[in-house]
Amino acid sequence: MQSGLIFNIQRYCVQDGPGIRTTVFLKGCPLRCWWCHNPESQPTEPEIVLLEARCTHCGECRTACPKRGGDGHWQAAFAEQCTRCGACVTACPSHARQMIGRRMTVDEVLAEVLKDRIFYEDSGGGATFSGGEPLYQPHFLRGLLEACRSRGIHTALDTSGYAPEADVLSVAPLVDLFLYDVKIIDDARHREYTGVSNRMIIENLKALGRVHQNIWIRMPVIPGFNDNAEQLEAAAQLAAAVPGVRQLSLLSYHRLGAHKWAVLGQTRELPTIAPPSAEAIQRIAGDLRKAGVNVQIGG
Repeated sequence: MQSGLIFNIQRYCVQDGPGIRTTVFLKGCPLRCWWCHNPESQPTEPEIVLLEARCTHCGECRTACPKRGGDGHWQAAFAEQCTRCGACVTACPSHARQMIGRRMTVDEVLAEVLKDRIFYEDSGGGATFSGGEPLYQPHFLRGLLEACRSRGIHTALDTSGYAPEADVLSVAPLVDLFLYDVKIIDDARHREYTGVSNRMIIENLKALGRVHQNIWIRMPVIPGFNDNAEQLEAAAQLAAAVPGVRQLSLLSYHRLGAHKWAVLGQTRELPTIAPPSAEAIQRIAGDLRKAGVNVQIGG
């Protein structure tokens, strides 16, 4: 049975495509965006985290660990030895230890998606596959899309576009809507703030636009990083130039995932900045609409 790594399935989503949706988050991403609000999505293997505030220091994790020894504090004592078997997670009575990422089959994911089918039918929603980068697991993603298509479930794919062109185009016939992330147009800045070039991303968008007619470009608006007039004008020009692009969605930067970095024991690269104001987003949207682009806020 085909399987892949999932780190979350979120229900009743209204910002991941039209209608009410179930968003399935696949683990693994080749980008390292400074503003990432799902840093747990980046590694390609399951992770064990410790929520310090819940820990009662009962020692059950140490007793359960097959590598038992040290003080039972996974991050400090067992990082190099840990096999991520999950024994400490199961044993923890306060749920202070949690496993991020679990392997699921296509049928198991489909069963979760189908639980919300009535909401899709009433709202015009469906299933959205996000991440991480879903195309990092191309065969599993294709299996999920095929399963949804066989049940008449509307599908959306939230992708950075950073994947081999063949993988992007191979799933295109199975995707009803592409939510295509374009973060920064300038390649040098893209490299600096995401760790990769955007050349493949833009070329894949152009190739996709030649075969798919329902693409929403989604651009996060991050003050001081990509909200200057030059970057925004370039984004508008790109949206206008690709035939399959139906709208440019502006997503306001937020800090809702900032605490996750500390939980994961990672240092966040992005300095403390304020999210853009509602007035600023409206002004940007208005300016882009003057250029003839269908701009939406959110979505």
